[in-house]
Amino acid sequence: MPSSTSVSSSLLPTVDFCGLKLTRLIIGANPFGGFSHQNRERDQAMVAYNTVPRILETWQRAYAAGINTIITNNETAHVIQAVREYHAAKGPMQWIAQINCRTKPNMNAAIDEAIDIGCKALYFHGALTDDAFAAKDEAKLREWCDHARSRGVPAGLAGHSPDAHRWAYDKGIADFHVVCFFNCGSLHAGKGEKFRLADVAKAVACINYIKKPCIGYKIMGAGRIDAKMAFEYAFENIKPNDAVNVGMFRGDKDNIVEENAAIVREILGAK
Repeated sequence: MPSSTSVSSSLLPTVDFCGLKLTRLIIGANPFGGFSHQNRERDQAMVAYNTVPRILETWQRAYAAGINTIITNNETAHVIQAVREYHAAKGPMQWIAQINCRTKPNMNAAIDEAIDIGCKALYFHGALTDDAFAAKDEAKLREWCDHARSRGVPAGLAGHSPDAHRWAYDKGIADFHVVCFFNCGSLHAGKGEKFRLADVAKAVACINYIKKPCIGYKIMGAGRIDAKMAFEYAFENIKPNDAVNVGMFRGDKDNIVEENAAIVREILGAK
């Protein structure tokens, strides 16, 4: 890993996000773990390309380009290895963890592990929120969020359905919300990938309904939408204290991280 003492020459615009200083562009990790939301061949290509050293190099370049936050899930083994190595080397970017417990004894154990590794905030996988909404089980989500907060970490909820977010927000469960621009929870329900442009307006309406901080994700429809168009639409429609989470696959374009950061810098008027 390159030296963790190098610093970004100029951060992208930041917001106060539950007490954290977040750049409004966050680098995500679906490409690192091979979750292309396109096809199996592309999944495999992403995993083959994104070795631990290459992930660490990508984070180094992201910080140099002005990004100060990463998001990864807590379950993909080689990605978590990269997170552990990054923190051990005192890498400067802060980590927000997406939490599931399929590989852990229970959710509290998953939360504790992520916090012990060094996450500065966490949120629960969108399928979990979708399922809780379907069952109207606010107690489970509230218990998980309370446990994270008891460890001193802000707790959020992801979700694919705006209705699920509105329900959880009205219940006052989470500190922040992570809202998918496309209602593609169909994948987790075994119904395949569904990306409909009609979903996007509903998602941003939901983000504006929620007065707490939000992170928008899949703003490019997992590579289906032009980057500049997606960034322009997102930042014109989300709240001023919100951010976006974007996965970036350098196997397609080596300078994609720098290019995305430059687009955001131009749109937000940063010098």
